[in-house]
Amino acid sequence: MHDALHQLTSRIRDARRITVMTGAGVSAASGVPTFRGPGGLWRQYRPEELATAQAFARDPSLVWEWYEWRRERIASCTPNRAHEVLASWSQRSSSCRIVTQNVDDLHVRAGTRGLVRLHGSIWELSCWRRCASAPRTWRDEHVPLPERPPRCRFCDGVARPAVVWFGESLDPADVAAAHDATSCDVFLTVGTSAIVYPAAAFVHDAKQRGAFTAEINLEPTPASSVVDVAIHGPAEEILGNIEAMLGG
Repeated sequence: MHDALHQLTSRIRDARRITVMTGAGVSAASGVPTFRGPGGLWRQYRPEELATAQAFARDPSLVWEWYEWRRERIASCTPNRAHEVLASWSQRSSSCRIVTQNVDDLHVRAGTRGLVRLHGSIWELSCWRRCASAPRTWRDEHVPLPERPPRCRFCDGVARPAVVWFGESLDPADVAAAHDATSCDVFLTVGTSAIVYPAAAFVHDAKQRGAFTAEINLEPTPASSVVDVAIHGPAEEILGNIEAMLGG
């Protein structure tokens, strides 16, 4: 691991363009509940049963109760060292792009610039009916919610979380921005399971475009055998070590 860490740090030091794609593992040390695994149940429901348009159409109040619980949990969390390091990289260079699958916005709170949020934000709403008056999304950080379900402030219809649910497509502009970011010297995937597409494909795209590719994750993933360097351990520790070696 020590050699891999030095190799990755050297590549980052020499790179003109760096892209980092993050997943739930980046926020784990902040205490954000993960979507998968043993802690993924809320009451008797699995995320796959609640994070769908069908579930929302059937019972918007139930779905919002779950999102309200998640908001309360996330509101008490603070960015960890991994978020801080990546934010400082984005602030030091406009050619460092951070792409995230997370909806917690801890990257935003850490001060990340030019963030691409593939799955949206739990702190934003959109009109369920997509009324003509409403913008695509708007910010709403109420915890707890003043009413459940919340209303669209433009048509008074029901509002939904501005996140990408199972069975929904990612915003084409976000996908295009993420794909554009695969044209880089170093592509680093951090804390992601590498099983959710299209995000899982970006490391392959970067490799095909000539990038040095690396993975930082607690355990091996399908990407581990594809990347040039795989380092297994907590993201906050490894990124903190890299930043120290870079002199940051």
